Amino acid sequence: MSTFKSDFLRTLSERGFIHQISDEQGLDTLFAKETVTAYIGFDPTAPSLHAGGLIQIMMLHWLQKTGHRAVSLMGGGTGMVGDPSFKDDARQLMTVDTIEANIASIKRVFSNYLSYGEGPTDALMINNADWLRDLNYLEFLRDVGRHFSVNRMLSFDSVKTRLDREQSLSFLEFNYMILQAYDFVELSKRHGVRLQMGGSDQWGNIVNGIDLGHRMGTPQLYALTSPLLTTASGAKMGKSLNGAVWLNADMLGPYEFWQYWRNTEDADVERFLKLYTTLPMDEIARLAQEAQGSAINEVKKLLATEITALLHGRAAAEAAAETARKTFEEGGIAADLPSVNVPAAELAAGIGVLAAFAEKTGLVASNGEARRQVKGGGLKVNDATVTDEKAVLTERDLTPEGVIKLSLGKKKHVLLKPV
Repeated sequence: MSTFKSDFLRTLSERGFIHQISDEQGLDTLFAKETVTAYIGFDPTAPSLHAGGLIQIMMLHWLQKTGHRAVSLMGGGTGMVGDPSFKDDARQLMTVDTIEANIASIKRVFSNYLSYGEGPTDALMINNADWLRDLNYLEFLRDVGRHFSVNRMLSFDSVKTRLDREQSLSFLEFNYMILQAYDFVELSKRHGVRLQMGGSDQWGNIVNGIDLGHRMGTPQLYALTSPLLTTASGAKMGKSLNGAVWLNADMLGPYEFWQYWRNTEDADVERFLKLYTTLPMDEIARLAQEAQGSAINEVKKLLATEITALLHGRAAAEAAAETARKTFEEGGIAADLPSVNVPAAELAAGIGVLAAFAEKTGLVASNGEARRQVKGGGLKVNDATVTDEKAVLTERDLTPEGVIKLSLGKKKHVLLKPV
């Protein structure tokens, strides 16, 4: 279907969020005539989601923005099993305490994108542990398990990819898709949920839920998936050279987050403006035109600032942009740059320049890598290129601000601060 009647599906379509819908016409009609409750599940495998999960959060944001009710489902129950979909091996099992701590940490991000409350379009934060942890196994097998065909479950790509691998699919993981399907049915009964959304790797799991709902007497349920995103060069979204691009500020500061989006590849700028910002489509079209020419770097800065503002607030986003401007355009030292504390006594004794870049700051992976960067002119101390791999940093290298600025290339900087 090219044109949707409902604001929500039209918005998702024009911004590039839609990969598959189970019944386009039926879902569009539903959205056009009533307030729809829809959910996305988030498994608490770490204390923070990373940028790869932003597309899902933005889908919930637009759901609420167009007058519907969003449910962010925390996998306090399913997290005890772990989603095996398209994974090479089994997830590490987590304790209940770890899962609860991760959920508490993850929750902090959502209120930046959704408004929670008791009203008809206020978002709900729900934990599937509420119904999964107290299930009676025999009753569950009899009432729910009987509706599943193992033959059909074995046909799903997410399962097949593991069956051909050395790391076998455990019975524990095999149960995950049954639990996720059951979540859909429970949410439908408890909160009137009609739609489950997720990444395209979740299609089989979501359709399982629709089928289970049909067998267990729910109203018609629907599936909507988003494309699995990679960057133009094929890199996975949410991963950088330094590791995961976390959404929680205590795991990745606003400046580093801003910098990740500032480094967006040219071919991705327009797509990311549509997916990750709330700028109007006509403004995005204008910016995309500007990005064809010499102004592309200015558009990338705006992209980074808009995405960072949604997550960390406008003030933090503008401070990150200003830090970058001072650092790159003025060659200055901005206090907001990432910093690493070192004992003053250690600096007084002297820190080898290779160790400073490798062990102290992690700007490079090893002393050998630091040595190679020195030969190629890639390392700088206080904006001066390092030419001697045996150089030693001491208190004499402190700037008037009382720090030593270490730089890898033009875009990665860390301040050494004596304490």
